[in-house]
Amino acid sequence: MGAPRRRAAGLLALVAFVLHPASARAHSVGVSRGEYRLSGGGVEAQLVFAGAEVAAAVPGLDADGNGSVSAAELAREGPLLGEAIVSRLELRTPIDRCRGTLLGAALMEQDGLAVRAAFRCGRGAGGLTLRAGFLDALSPGHRHLVSVKGAGGEVRRDVLYGSHPELRLTASAGGAAETASTVAWPLLRVGVEHILTGYDHLVFLLGLILVGGRLRSLLLAVTAFTVAHSITLGLAALGVWAPSPRIVEPAIALSIAYVGVENWFVEDAARRWLITFPFGLIHGFGFAGALEEIALPKGQVPLALVAFNAGVELGQVAVLAVVLPAVLWLGKARWFADRGVKATSAAIALAGLSWFVLRLA
Repeated sequence: MGAPRRRAAGLLALVAFVLHPASARAHSVGVSRGEYRLSGGGVEAQLVFAGAEVAAAVPGLDADGNGSVSAAELAREGPLLGEAIVSRLELRTPIDRCRGTLLGAALMEQDGLAVRAAFRCGRGAGGLTLRAGFLDALSPGHRHLVSVKGAGGEVRRDVLYGSHPELRLTASAGGAAETASTVAWPLLRVGVEHILTGYDHLVFLLGLILVGGRLRSLLLAVTAFTVAHSITLGLAALGVWAPSPRIVEPAIALSIAYVGVENWFVEDAARRWLITFPFGLIHGFGFAGALEEIALPKGQVPLALVAFNAGVELGQVAVLAVVLPAVLWLGKARWFADRGVKATSAAIALAGLSWFVLRLA
């Protein structure tokens, strides 16, 4: 097999891989947040997770196995969160470990799940250390956004993750620049990881550039997609308006199917930006849904929005820097232009239709 055919086979293998049903899930971003309030005798905590991620991490919580947690399941199986989350959230003084109690759990808008807990420290709360042991049970690369409020109202923020799971809860507020960098950098990385593991978005981008054409036309189509999804990401994350994920996720799947079918009838990307802009609006709501699940406080939304979106764009540019030259090179071969594009486009259309059916179900 020649080099061009091997590269084309690689593109087909990528599309075949994403046909796996796991890719039909909504866009869980792998981020949670925790608000910790220090008092004289301990700590009160509220943690907010994406419901789908908790459903996968806590055995038995998602009783019907549909990938989400219903109100009935939470009412019946909610105590499981005490063992899976609260007991693995370690708070210690220099002398002993604080005793944690699950106070309750509740579903939130956009498929989020909030867990409330209280920790009592027998020797006082001075010198407390927090360790987010539950990170091991969540998705790889998960970030836990921490906000600590001291007894005097001081606020400190940090981000915990696999290689940095521990934090001293000294109630001192960092400077504005330190706070911004502490939160922004991990969220930028989350944005990069989100696009690199967002197989449906990657397949959509592949479908856009697969037909080839002039480089200017291809870049215009991708730019229109980028501008559009940035607009709706901002609208949704700022709370202006956001449709339900039950509408957005199947619509994203249909946009992928449409591009795959259209590739059979268009010769290049000359006017494709007219399609990629409205489809980009839909995909932007998909990105936003990932942040909405954890219901960030309004004051943190602008920074989170800029950092996450910048990460998405960086990830997208990285993918295009690899795939676009390969597609343009393959496009010079007659066999690929005649048969390879149509075969790969058929696989893309099939992926979109499969995800559409699975997401409706």
